Amino acid sequence: GVNWSVKVMALKFLDAAGSGTTADAVAATLYAADQGAHVSSNSWGGGPFDQPLLDAIDYGAGRGMLFVAAAGNDGRNNDTTPFYPSNYASDAIVSVAATDHADALAFFSNYGATTVDLGAPGVNILSTTPGNAYESFSGTSMATPHVAGVAALLKAHYPDASLYGLKAMLL
Repeated sequence: GVNWSVKVMALKFLDAAGSGTTADAVAATLYAADQGAHVSSNSWGGGPFDQPLLDAIDYGAGRGMLFVAAAGNDGRNNDTTPFYPSNYASDAIVSVAATDHADALAFFSNYGATTVDLGAPGVNILSTTPGNAYESFSGTSMATPHVAGVAALLKAHYPDASLYGLKAMLL
């Protein structure tokens, strides 16, 4: 890897089909915050506004956790059609769009001048799959870990940086 001082905490609340409950998302977010996670990488979303999930993200912020979230893959403007959790009004969230090989917005990626913070590579990204194999995938779910990884590198280089400092450096 590129960051020898990072620790990874895998928290799974979605099943093999990609379904899960908001209650489990809240539990995972609270657990990560309580365990001292500095960065949370969230390649999921699409449900309606849910106050307990926003409260969990803000709880994490109170414990110093940056919440990096996928902007969605519907090709929509998140400024007018919210996509949660990336659209929650929390300064602890970094919303990530997907870019293609030309560093342009991927055709499928959600976007938003005020609700999506930045883009990262999200087209034909090589990923591990069950059975010790690799496949290429596209989506904001592939872009989000790139940003979370950069946030972790920044935290390793600037260990005293707050989540807001990390977010400012990312942006």
